[in-house]
Amino acid sequence: LALQAAHRGYVMESGLITMEGKAADMLNDPRVKAAYLGEGE
Repeated sequence: LALQAAHRGYVMESGLITMEGKAADMLNDPRVKAAYLGEGE
């Protein structure tokens, strides 16, 4: 839901930003879907 409302998104792992970009692009990124949204690749 947050990525649907946001303009940009950030992924943090162990306190470091490992991915950032437009929220819409992140919603469609297979890595984000698999790791954080519980969807298969």
